[in-house]
Amino acid sequence: MQSNLTMKLNLLAIGVHPDDVELGCGGTILSHLQLGHKVGIVDLTQGELGSRGSGPLRLKEAEAAGKILGVQARENLGLADGFFENNKESQLAVIGAIRKYQPDIILCNAPNDRHPDHGRSAKLVADAAFLSGLIRIETLDENGLPQQHWRPKVVYHYIQALFIKPDLVVDVTGYMDQKMESVLAYRSQFYDPNSKEPDTFISSPEFLDMVKARAIEFGTIIGAQYGEGFIANRYIGVKDLFHLM
Repeated sequence: MQSNLTMKLNLLAIGVHPDDVELGCGGTILSHLQLGHKVGIVDLTQGELGSRGSGPLRLKEAEAAGKILGVQARENLGLADGFFENNKESQLAVIGAIRKYQPDIILCNAPNDRHPDHGRSAKLVADAAFLSGLIRIETLDENGLPQQHWRPKVVYHYIQALFIKPDLVVDVTGYMDQKMESVLAYRSQFYDPNSKEPDTFISSPEFLDMVKARAIEFGTIIGAQYGEGFIANRYIGVKDLFHLM
């Protein structure tokens, strides 16, 4: 008997830390939900090594952020923050999630970034997305039943702290306020003048200004107010030229 524990999604956003997805592609998630697509989020770790907050707290913040975005599903794979490897164990965990949600498109971490977890996660997810389509790799669902093999059509990497020239930009005009609301659901991580926790790279008000400025920059280059940029692993094809802005 084959597993029926699937939730078919059109788009699956994966981040190594809770808040990566909101920062990197929150507007894209919102715009695709508005178009009627089913979207889910998978966080690989709890971000438990972060200088502020804690793993359990960030799980609660992630749940709140997911509700603000309105995604159909969110889960955490519980890999080790900072120490996970792109190995068989981690790949099988990600493959299981991909087969569970059967996404057509995956969005994941930047291939090169300030935080070493981001690039390592990008390669892990891209490798798992390919391996998930191999019929001879067997995975089981939560009830111990075999999962169906599944390979998404494409994997795109959202751009994070370091600037990377995007291969494509999604117009997220009209969604920036809600995106930032989802980011600020992580109250332990971002700017709070009353916080007694250590200052970090992302806890300053300037970091939030940078997130918005990056969206303005990417929006400007496509003639929109706000945009989110993505890197592709392969050439991008369209059925007709009218799909292009």
